[in-house]
Amino acid sequence: MWGILLALTAFAPVVDQSVGTPSPSVLGLSSPATTEAPSSTPALRRSPAQQPAKKANGTSEQHIWSHNIKKKKVIVKKKVIVKKRKKPTYLSPSATARPLVTTSPAGTVSLSEKSEPGCPPLGLESLRVSDHQLEASSSQSFGLGPHRGRLNIQSGLEDGDLYDGAWCAEQQDAEPWFQVDAGRTTRFSGVITQGRNSVWRYDWVTSYKVQFSNDSRSWWGSRNRSSGMDAVFPANSDQETPVLNLLPEPQVARFIRLLPQSWLQGGASCLRAEILACPVSDPNDLFHEAPNLRSSDMLDFRHHNYKEMRKLMKKVNEQCPNITRVYSIGKSHQGLKLYVMEMSDQPGEHELGEPEVRYVAGMHGNEALGRELLLLLMQFLCHEFLRGDPRVTRLLTETRIHLLPSMNPDGYEIAYRKGSELVGWAEGRWNYQGIDLNHNFADLNTPLWDAEDDGLVPHSVPNHHVPLPAYYKLPNATVGPETRAVIKWMKQIPFVLSANLHGGELVVSYPFDMTRTPWAARELTPTPDDAVFRWLSTVYAGSNRAMQDTGRRPCHSQDFSLHGNVINGADWHTVPGSMNDFSYLHTNCFEITVELSCDKFPHENELSQEWENNKDALLTYLEQVRMGIAGIVRDKDTELGIADAVIAVDGINHDVTTARGGDYWRLLTPGHYMVTASAEGYHSATRSCWVTFEEGPVPCNFLLTKTPKQRLRELLAAGAKIPPDLQRRLEQLRGQKK
Repeated sequence: MWGILLALTAFAPVVDQSVGTPSPSVLGLSSPATTEAPSSTPALRRSPAQQPAKKANGTSEQHIWSHNIKKKKVIVKKKVIVKKRKKPTYLSPSATARPLVTTSPAGTVSLSEKSEPGCPPLGLESLRVSDHQLEASSSQSFGLGPHRGRLNIQSGLEDGDLYDGAWCAEQQDAEPWFQVDAGRTTRFSGVITQGRNSVWRYDWVTSYKVQFSNDSRSWWGSRNRSSGMDAVFPANSDQETPVLNLLPEPQVARFIRLLPQSWLQGGASCLRAEILACPVSDPNDLFHEAPNLRSSDMLDFRHHNYKEMRKLMKKVNEQCPNITRVYSIGKSHQGLKLYVMEMSDQPGEHELGEPEVRYVAGMHGNEALGRELLLLLMQFLCHEFLRGDPRVTRLLTETRIHLLPSMNPDGYEIAYRKGSELVGWAEGRWNYQGIDLNHNFADLNTPLWDAEDDGLVPHSVPNHHVPLPAYYKLPNATVGPETRAVIKWMKQIPFVLSANLHGGELVVSYPFDMTRTPWAARELTPTPDDAVFRWLSTVYAGSNRAMQDTGRRPCHSQDFSLHGNVINGADWHTVPGSMNDFSYLHTNCFEITVELSCDKFPHENELSQEWENNKDALLTYLEQVRMGIAGIVRDKDTELGIADAVIAVDGINHDVTTARGGDYWRLLTPGHYMVTASAEGYHSATRSCWVTFEEGPVPCNFLLTKTPKQRLRELLAAGAKIPPDLQRRLEQLRGQKK
């Protein structure tokens, strides 16, 4: 993992404390911690079209900040492009307040681990700020327009498409600027920037100034406290690392403008940004901010680290001891327990005929919204059950719900310490070993598809419960402890339905996640239960308020709303070894992936609205476990349940099996099905089962009769005499064979 992280930070800048370098007090804050750029990175230099711009002290170079790596300070002087700018027309700024941060004697900004400094984000990343609120002096193309200047926005795969990864000014633009209209009077307290997201180009701004306006015509700048001169803020030294600059003094205005002063040689003035801003009450303001959807539920709307998560789960258990149980399925690489909240009217035991469902979140540690939604869901279910809400009461009495809020607690702790706006797009994604858990499950697709190509399925090779390959069970296999814990959990409980909560997009994807054509980047690859998976995905997407907002813009480079916010996983991008595919091929469980929001780690002040966006969808999806058929497969003589009996549906090349008590659940869309139950030592039985649009599941029970061989084995094992009818039957069988 550390190799990956070092690769991500390989383009970081270094400090030069020589004469001519602005001090932290002059700039208003210290620079971010970064590393030296590798030799393969294009060097920083001045624009070839201009002579070096002289500073007031006679120095003609702009210097970059530093960082200590492994306690060794590397000092390098880099040249950057510097543009001379005309002085703006200044107005007297409104009254301001100091940012809510502390500054050390060295001038560095000290941030709390639990909260971001000062004001929350204005909403460029979360799309609360619409495209028409963003303007720029120029743009290289539509795909590099100001609407793309959003923190963490991701580009398309093709260079020069309509969805590039930043705002970029034209090369000939001598005075580029990027402007945000807050829509109302606002207190601006800070700016966060990134470079251009691209696999083809290196573009990032290395320094900029900030201006403010109330009418977008007359502007004043952010000034240093000590010198009174325009503050020049150090910006980025790589493409992805977010860099926070707090203003020397917060400014009250409606518009904020970033004016790049220097950028990487050979590149362009490109940036992605987020603005830290607090709304200001103004009775004369003619432009009123659209009200955010706030929840009336009395829940704990904040981000929880590992200890806080554990305390909250314990609190819910104490409030609702009769319907909850907290248990652990294993530990992370760092020894953090993977806690699960079980919610049912009989916690701790599987009730015959009651289906088991699960939600899993935090597979990628920096995708924090799913974690918080599950913590909110367990609080909500507890509160509503105590209130006697009929929907919640029925849900908890007819299903057994398991909530795993943090599958990758090690990764989350890394992301949590950085904070929601500074963690970036990738840091904390992997577990502590550097493993992407979303690619870490066994690839069962390939052996099944090979058997299908050879005509062996389902007669010689079963189409379900594909065994783990030998390599995967080796002690030195690259399998995370978190992955092993979840696989063991899957085998212990007869899960029927699941959803895996992610972030960074607004879409629901369903299996298969791996393309059937080898090495294909994307290809429609449906399962035999494609109709069921599309139904499940549509149910969540259709109940999610954000996904149903017809006015919203795409998160990054694909507009999933054109297809109902639902997509086949392999048709999006191939993911070998996904948990969705593994669940379907190794267990009875049908699982989908829900990408909850454009922002992987939304700010705390957005959690209430995100809860309202997803609350009904979370409940409605759990209720889909009732669709299809369910029943018990019993021995006709003893009426005891038969474990591991196979339930096959004619026309669907995927079977499920019964649990230990003989009960089963088979998710199906409405229609008429011929269903066969079979078990070793029993004659198979087939019956017709109708699935209606009415809420189910439809009962479809089976009584199986033992074969003569099975009865004989049991009698001989018990030392009993063979009954006359069985003796005659055996003689008939021998005669038929002769």
